Amino acid sequence: MIDDEATSSGDSVPDDPDGGEPAERDPRKPRNRRPLWKELPILLAISIVIALIVRSFILQSFWIPSGSMENTLQRGDRVLVNKLVYRFTEPARGEVIVFKAPMEWRSNPEDEDFIKRVIAVGGDTVSYSAEEEAISVNGQPLEETSYVYTNPDTGVTDLPSRDNFEFTVTVPDDRLWVMGDHRSASGDSRENYLRNGHDVAGATIPVDAVVGHAIMIVWPLDRVTWLSTPETFDDVPDPSGTKATVK
Repeated sequence: MIDDEATSSGDSVPDDPDGGEPAERDPRKPRNRRPLWKELPILLAISIVIALIVRSFILQSFWIPSGSMENTLQRGDRVLVNKLVYRFTEPARGEVIVFKAPMEWRSNPEDEDFIKRVIAVGGDTVSYSAEEEAISVNGQPLEETSYVYTNPDTGVTDLPSRDNFEFTVTVPDDRLWVMGDHRSASGDSRENYLRNGHDVAGATIPVDAVVGHAIMIVWPLDRVTWLSTPETFDDVPDPSGTKATVK
């Protein structure tokens, strides 16, 4: 009697119709595969998990709702933000970052994600001279015409400091001085320094509030471009007076 036992592969071996030895399975014959409709939910679940991991820890897109970073970023742009990079390094001068804004900065408490440019980092002294009409970091004036807002109708470029307000601030360690490129329409470090009675802590943001580095405009398609760091920041010395190393 032939024992009706499953093979090690899990397939039953049929009896030979002539009563002989069981027919051997052709190894070249493909096994029955699960129907695609049964695999789709599994594939979908895997895709969702991967997307959540990427969005939470690696890359995320953000929509630009205001003109505070014009002309670098326009209303309606979508930017790609690298959320992983600052786990290994800290934000650098000139980089565009997304951060969780202090509650005092928000006109709407639910609008927590802000996007600005890092002008100075912990230990830097940032200042504005109305006479020179220039922002300086550690005594080095910034050449900002390449990114500070210029009115497309009049050709007039924003003053580096909104309302021509002069200031000199030393940024505390582990904090950042950030400003929008559209200086006359940005609620940023300069604006909050003036509004909060020259409170430096209230005018700067903690490094650990940074969500990530905005690296690219990805929408609309006719505006796709990398967001590079302006060369003027290469000339800024570190607080000790020596030229900073460009990473």
